[in-house]
Amino acid sequence: MSIDPRAALNALTTALEEHLVAASARRGDEDPIVEATFLGIIDAFEVYEEALFDAFEEVTPLVIYGEDEEFGDDDDSDEDVDDDLDPIDG
Repeated sequence: MSIDPRAALNALTTALEEHLVAASARRGDEDPIVEATFLGIIDAFEVYEEALFDAFEEVTPLVIYGEDEEFGDDDDSDEDVDDDLDPIDG
């Protein structure tokens, strides 16, 4: 049984709102409530993405970064774009 994309979207919106509330009341850098709501966004997004695909064979342009990835360090796509640019003469 597949999940209704509208219900999954509502759950994702709720997860984002809960994260905003937790972030605004943050108690330190590693607040467990903020971390839990952060993970809740990931879970809700994955359910929404699957429901959207099952219903309409559509996806979003969003990507969830895994814990093993470091932002920008393992991504070679930026380097490929930079290699294609001509240096500025000055």
